[in-house]
Amino acid sequence: MRLSATSAAIFLASGLTGGAAFVPSSLNGPRSAATSLNVASAPPKVWSPSSWKDAVAKQMPIYDSQEDVDKAIAKLDKVAPLVFAGEVRSLHEKLARVSQGQGFVLMGGDCAESFKEFHVNHVRDTFQLIMQMSLIMTFGSAMPVVKIGRMAGQFAKPRSAPDETIDGVTLPSYRGDNINKEVFTPEARRNDPNLMVDAYYQSAQTLNILRAFSTGGFADISRLQAWNLDFVETTPEGSRYRELAAKVDESLRFMKAIGIDTSSPEFTTVDFYVAHECLLLPYEQALTRQDSTTGKWYDCSAHMVWVGERTRDLDSAHLEFCRGVGNPLGVKISDKCTPDELLSTINTMNPQNIPGKISIIVRMGAEKLRKNLPELIRAVQREGKAVVWISDPVHGNTRVTKSGYKTRDFDNVRAELTAFFDVHDEMGSHPGGMHLEMTGEDVTECTGGESGVNQDTLKERYITACDPRLNGSQALELSFLIADRMQKRR
Repeated sequence: MRLSATSAAIFLASGLTGGAAFVPSSLNGPRSAATSLNVASAPPKVWSPSSWKDAVAKQMPIYDSQEDVDKAIAKLDKVAPLVFAGEVRSLHEKLARVSQGQGFVLMGGDCAESFKEFHVNHVRDTFQLIMQMSLIMTFGSAMPVVKIGRMAGQFAKPRSAPDETIDGVTLPSYRGDNINKEVFTPEARRNDPNLMVDAYYQSAQTLNILRAFSTGGFADISRLQAWNLDFVETTPEGSRYRELAAKVDESLRFMKAIGIDTSSPEFTTVDFYVAHECLLLPYEQALTRQDSTTGKWYDCSAHMVWVGERTRDLDSAHLEFCRGVGNPLGVKISDKCTPDELLSTINTMNPQNIPGKISIIVRMGAEKLRKNLPELIRAVQREGKAVVWISDPVHGNTRVTKSGYKTRDFDNVRAELTAFFDVHDEMGSHPGGMHLEMTGEDVTECTGGESGVNQDTLKERYITACDPRLNGSQALELSFLIADRMQKRR
């Protein structure tokens, strides 16, 4: 028996894959080239996986030995792809529907993955948190939620300065575990190309774990009560989640009673994807493969990659690399981005205006977002560009406390997310997603929210290798906010 669209919307966590059921009616008939859902169209012929080398490459590490770099890249050239073209196309199709108002994107995970913190339990807890959040948002929005982890490749980080000074000693900045090491010593801060190989193998392990959790029974919707993280269970958000789970349980019992098989894959597995910032271009190039069925090139390090605010210049090597791969792409923008810049970026990365190809990830802070985002949306609407608008409410709200801890205030994060929805309501556009730096661990890195973290308790469990992350309670609080806002838009 096939679920109706309304029933299916309730059961996000089941990973329903009937993509055609969510195609807007405007896309069901004949389509022009400008709105085609053909996600296999070819990039410009002048592009090649190495053509980025002729462009301006910012935020790139300088290595001591080119010979060592060549050896590391030679190893990566021979390894298996981390993801496959069919998986990438599956994500692209889902994002195409989101761009037409038929879904919501949840992207979340660590600021920067690390080698020392890698553990199956850490991967599990973040996956579990994303499952909880997506269930909450689907129940409130009556829309499918596309689940994407900042995982299995989110190592490299752009830095505001090439060096840092501690106690009068100046060394190169820590750029992520796939480039150098966090320990403040000359040897650790040396850029080591072999770390790219180590990052590949950890990413492969992470993806194996994620595939096991998403298809091996852990994601079975009948286990939705078990998804509640231990440290979240006693919080107000944990209580709200239990109430929601009870409603879904009741619906499941009703569906079983009328003969629906809730043990089918639609209810026991989910589609889960991974993404990271496209920053370390030698690594990305080494994992770029040509699909044997379509002839297209795909960056097989992740299902989706994005270009950051610091590397999105129109003449940048990062845009040059990304414009030629078949993956869905993202670009992060701050209040510095003008309408003309945004349109030029969109035209560079998605010249054929294919829905789902490009996501605009907005990171501005609440006040600047209310001032600047409307004109950006207006320009995109005027030119008929198909994009997914995603809010990144954390990066524009980072500060340093008097005691030296980098943190984010939850009230400011919530204010920016609220502003994002307010602006889209005013503009008649679709708020398509949320992008968070968060973890399933019980950390105290961001202040505020129902979790009660404050400046005095930051030091208790502050373990991030880079930027502060929301903990599970804070992330769930944002999920309920989104569910409430999306419910009002039905």
